[in-house]
Order: sequence, then structure tokens, then C-alpha cells
Amino acid sequence: MLIKFQGKTPQLSDNVFIAQGAKIIGEVELGEDSSVWFNCVLRADFNFIKIGKRTNIQDLTTIHIWHREPNDKGYPTIIGDDVSIGHNCVIHACELKDRVLIGMNSTIMDGVCIEEDSIVGAGSVVTKHKKFPPRSLILGNPAKLVRELRQEEVDFLKISAQNYVAFKNAFLEESSIT
Repeated sequence: MLIKFQGKTPQLSDNVFIAQGAKIIGEVELGEDSSVWFNCVLRADFNFIKIGKRTNIQDLTTIHIWHREPNDKGYPTIIGDDVSIGHNCVIHACELKDRVLIGMNSTIMDGVCIEEDSIVGAGSVVTKHKKFPPRSLILGNPAKLVRELRQEEVDFLKISAQNYVAFKNAFLEESSIT
């Protein structure tokens, strides 16, 4: 369901899949071939959310922003291309660069920046304002940089995103709402 808020309507590029039960609110931009799965909430009520191409937001994930205050621009949420966000994550007012994988049940907090080709392990909590370099393996609560990713792990990130493009294409071709 797309919901207009304060005059701003979500903008969807070509071949985007929005699963039943998902709510996309306000100033949200979804890139081509991206997918938002069942019962996700993307709430851009007082700042914006921008999601790149071929990115998948899996079931029950919430993406939000930090609101603007009179002397504070707040934090939008900016997500790059070929990003995979696992089931039941909270992505809050942060930046995820291209080819990042966020493991299931992870939380990413305000002001975080995770550079390209990185993995956040399942169940991790990335606390406010943390910055991680490219090719990071990030684990724990609170999350810490464990090591640099190996090339085969980096290669998997694009495969993961490509798999979800195929999944959403199958849903676009075969699913119906009853």
C-alpha cells in the first residue's frame, strides 16, 4: 500500500514489486527492479528514504528516518544498489552503500554508514554514528568490525541481490491478490 503524507507520494521505478501487507509512506523512492516483501513498513514521514536498483527489503523489516528539527536536518535513510536486507530488520536513519547484506533480525541505528561490499551478520546491533569501511564483516551487539571480506564473500553479495530480482519477477508474473 502506498500512502501519501504531507503532499509526498512514494515514487516507484519500473519493475518494482510491493508485496501484500507492505506499507510505503511519504517521500520514498524505490529504484528499478527493487522489492519490498510482506508486511514491511517504509515510513518517510519527516525526511526521505531512497532505495537503489535491485535492492530487496525482506519480510517484516521496518525502515524509518530521523525527523528534521528546526536547527537539525535529521537523517534520511539512503540504501544503494544490490542491497539485501534480511527478514525482520530495523533500518533507521542511516546509509547502506552498494552491495551490502544486512542479516536477519539486525538493527542499524541513526547516522551509521556501511560502505560497499559489506555484511552485517544476523542479530547484530549497529549503534549510532558508526562508520565501517568497504568489504567489512560486521558482527555482534554492539556490532564490531571482525575482518575484511574475502573475494568469494563479496561475489555472493551480488548473487543474493540477483536471486531476489528473480524471486520478485516470479511474483510479478504469477501472484494475485485475493
